[in-house]
Amino acid sequence: MSYENILVSTEGRVGIVQLNRPAARNALNGALMAELVAALAAFDSDAAIGCMLITGSDKAFAAGADIKQMATATVVEMMDSEMLGAWDALTRLHKPLLAAVSGWCLGGGCELAMACDMIIASESAIFGQPEINLGVIPGAGGTQRLTRAVGKAIAMDMILSDRRLSAGEAMRFGLISRVAPVETYLALALEVAAVIAAKPPVAVRTAKEAVNAAYESTLAEGMRLERRLFTLLFATDDQKEGMAAFAEKRAATWQGR
Repeated sequence: MSYENILVSTEGRVGIVQLNRPAARNALNGALMAELVAALAAFDSDAAIGCMLITGSDKAFAAGADIKQMATATVVEMMDSEMLGAWDALTRLHKPLLAAVSGWCLGGGCELAMACDMIIASESAIFGQPEINLGVIPGAGGTQRLTRAVGKAIAMDMILSDRRLSAGEAMRFGLISRVAPVETYLALALEVAAVIAAKPPVAVRTAKEAVNAAYESTLAEGMRLERRLFTLLFATDDQKEGMAAFAEKRAATWQGR
């Protein structure tokens, strides 16, 4: 497919989507989100891809949603909008999805990053949910995922007072997993993605499901799911290969089944 708002590429087994609206600091609109979901869905169904990565530019991952597109919208128009549903589509992806963030990561941009499974940031990254300044609140997971990531106190501070988090603060509060200089953050993110893509595909997909379930269930429910998924992996060829390779002191060859 040809895209107008994103750039799509691959590096080994990593599928890469770069947000590409530089004049608008990668502000998210309906067209961009539709293209993003389509590109990621294609990677998700491609057996040659083991991990996916979203990035922007060094100056802006995404500075928020495109306010011009929403400014005059009615309640019904917002209810019928497919844009917010794009975030739901991201949660249905099976393969790991990483965000490589630099510069501004605000509003919908922050929500997009949080919808990913991991965030790797540059030292220049700034995270925020400034929707309160527009007379609204976050609408694509900002009040929910942010609170689960950083806790109620910091989430309230960010959402009510428009507090912005530096990369160091985001790391300290648990919003992101790694920080690197601007010159190397994308290379680091690609390195991490490549490591994940080289792991056994069925086990990776299952591990993602189990970890995400920890946010949406009680401990007892999560433990039951984990036990069930753990035992089901013993029906896979990759489990037999992985344990045989360990015993034989050789590298495993994963089949993805």
